[in-house]
Amino acid sequence: MSTEPFVLAVPSKGRLQENAFAFFARAGFKLVQGRGARDYRGSLEGVDGVEVAFVSASEIVGLLASGQAHMGITGEDLVRETLLSADTKVALLTKLGFGAANVVVAVPQAWIDVKTMADLEDVAAAFQARRGERMRVATKYINLTRRFFAESHVTDYRIVESLGATEGAPAAGQAELIVDITTTGATLTANALKVLDDGVILRSEANLVAGLGARWDDRAKDQARQILASIAAEEEARLTRDVGAQFDRIHDGLIAEAARLFGARLRCENGTGSLTLTCARDKVAPLARWLIAQGAGHVTAGAHDYVFLAENPLYQALLTRLP
Repeated sequence: MSTEPFVLAVPSKGRLQENAFAFFARAGFKLVQGRGARDYRGSLEGVDGVEVAFVSASEIVGLLASGQAHMGITGEDLVRETLLSADTKVALLTKLGFGAANVVVAVPQAWIDVKTMADLEDVAAAFQARRGERMRVATKYINLTRRFFAESHVTDYRIVESLGATEGAPAAGQAELIVDITTTGATLTANALKVLDDGVILRSEANLVAGLGARWDDRAKDQARQILASIAAEEEARLTRDVGAQFDRIHDGLIAEAARLFGARLRCENGTGSLTLTCARDKVAPLARWLIAQGAGHVTAGAHDYVFLAENPLYQALLTRLP
């Protein structure tokens, strides 16, 4: 049996690290930094043989792509920007609900007639014809920009690589427009910029990502199974609720109809008129009202800390991607 550790890469600082610690804690795990916050190696309490590497979010992408890490937490924007043909090197297993931000195309608000990428194509062509030079786009997202502009048939531009605050480039005369990442858009507005109507390149957030080129022997797969079972159980519990109903008689087709209307799944049925369905949190109230209309005497709803399923969807998703 291999003695090489299962490597889990986690952001080394800032809000991403705080959220990563909280994410694993919700799943019942504790990330431990051996000698405190300055230690770049640690462990995952609850699963033997897991080595946690605390590195920057951008370094995590490299570790995953090279097979030096089995799993890691990083932003989808970094994955898509850094890796060409990313889906052949890594598997994005699940979104984590934090680190949300959009990579967008933003132009000066003064460009009142420029609202879409098609408008930008016209402006770029006119800019080239009038000045004899290409329109400048300031960005740190060079690969995402090139792919998106090509898909949008915008060709008369050149990239100015941004090393500082990208949103200030147009005002400073360094570029005509930008591609940047934003959470609320407030900074863009403060710099007199606007996002094009169809200018969202990527809606990104932190993801749990697997490195397909890592050493995936039986031991590593079992470690992944343990980690992903708890993560999936917490996710299932957080996103769903159990809805119990008591009937004098459950009419034929009720469960199938509940599935069709509310996406509900049967959790259990005792054969005496009681059944428990599970559904998304936002479907609880309409499902309960509908069950009462179908003859239920009373309906209850409840949450769980964890819901473990016999078939772990996250682990199955990983297995389907491994060679």
